[in-house]
Order: sequence, then C-alpha cells, then structure tokens
Amino acid sequence: MAGRHFRTRKFSSPAGIAATAAVGVVLAVGGTVGAVQLTSAEPAAEPAVAEALPSTLATGSASPTASPSASPSLSPSPKATPSPKVTRTQAASRSKTRTAAPKPTAKKTTATPKVVDSGSCGASFYDEGQMTANGETFNPDALTAANKTLPFDTRVRVTNPANGKSVIVRINDRGPYVDGRCLDLSRAAFAAIASTNLGEVDVKYEVLG
Repeated sequence: MAGRHFRTRKFSSPAGIAATAAVGVVLAVGGTVGAVQLTSAEPAAEPAVAEALPSTLATGSASPTASPSASPSLSPSPKATPSPKVTRTQAASRSKTRTAAPKPTAKKTTATPKVVDSGSCGASFYDEGQMTANGETFNPDALTAANKTLPFDTRVRVTNPANGKSVIVRINDRGPYVDGRCLDLSRAAFAAIASTNLGEVDVKYEVLG
C-alpha cells in the first residue's frame, strides 16, 4: 500500500492568514462552549439525589447502616397511665339528712306550796256513796276530804305523826260533826297514812295556799 503524503499549505497572503485566524477562533469558541455545556450538565444529577432523600424518609425506612439509636423520633414514646382515682365512701351516718340539735328544754320545777295555816286534830274516814256539799258525787277512791269551814277546792296536807306518812287532799264536802275531829277523809286518803282498821287517828294538817 502506497503511503500518503500530506502537504502543508502555507498561506502567505493576508487573506489566508485571516482565514486561518478565523478557524482558530471558531475552534476555540467551540471548545469553550462544549466545556461549559459539559460543566453545566454535571450538577444536573444532584437534584435527583436530593429528591430521593425525602421519599426515603417519608416511607419511614431507616438506613441499613444507621443504628436504632440514631432515629429516636421513629419509636413511639410510652404513654403515662393515669393513676387510679381514690374514691371516698361516705359513712352511713353522713349520708342521712342532718337535723338541728334539739334545744335543751327547761325542767319544770314545782314551787313548794305555801302553808297558810296549820294545826292538829283527829281525822276519820267515810266511804258511803252520797252527794258532796259542792255538788259532786262522792268517790271513796279519790283523795278528798270534808271540813266545816275551809273553802271548797282548798288543798290540805295531812300527816300522821305516828309513821310520818302524809297525803294532800282537796276539800269538797262538809263535816265531820264530831267533837275533836276537824277532817273526814275519803277511804283512799285515810289508807294512805294509816290502816282503815283504826277508824280514827290524830293528824297534823297544813292548809296550802
């Protein structure tokens, strides 16, 4: 095979020199533009990586090389369980309706009867059914007595000095009409201070006002 021989042309004319310079400029500009395109095209792959990172985090998958302690926010924090409330049971006595405390009632004191007259005499008793001087029906079981002068309904305390027993009677009749006697008691009143077998006893009387 015969070898080819390249001949180098020499441009000696001004037009040739200008044409050679123009070609060099074109080549220089083309190389610069190509370099710029190559340089600007290289970072275009970075957004794809940046966009892929959020999708990886969005799925919640951890990096295979990451330790479990590297992502504490992914594990749910334990919820505090509320402590049981303490309930108070009311005593049965507290559940009832409260009433006001009763006011203390003053004790009734009976005044000691005043003695307006007193003396001693004989006393007897009677128990026959009859009408009394003040119009009542005689009741031998009631604590009553007869006297000659005391007003009706006068109260008289009669005491037997022999045994110290006494009884209060109400005057509702007249009598007795026997010397030495000033009171004729009902059977119940006489039995309160002495035996009815005696029929008559000496007594002390006190007229109460």
